[in-house]
Amino acid sequence: MSMMFGFAAQRQRQLEEEFVRISSELANLGVERFILAGDLARDTVGAASELEIIVVRQMDEAPARRSDFFVSHLRPKVGTRIHVFTPDEYALAAETHPLLREALSLNDPIDV
Repeated sequence: MSMMFGFAAQRQRQLEEEFVRISSELANLGVERFILAGDLARDTVGAASELEIIVVRQMDEAPARRSDFFVSHLRPKVGTRIHVFTPDEYALAAETHPLLREALSLNDPIDV
């Protein structure tokens, strides 16, 4: 079985490019702030890594349905997980939610 060298670096470039593209569109979708999370934030990108972004936006949808709005509008070009918090949820969960707490320890949130 042959091994493809350099794929992690290629995947990192893909994720970085998609992060730049998506982050430039978030203000138009009513996002108040966003934070890079996951492998790209940790600088541990591998061949199967996905782009993970936490967004803060007021929404009435159930938490499990909120990311559908962003996926349908942004049409990600790589595997992407968008975690959506309302402003109130963000304020309450910043210290307790494991993914949010880790993301905040790695990056400052970007206000839009």
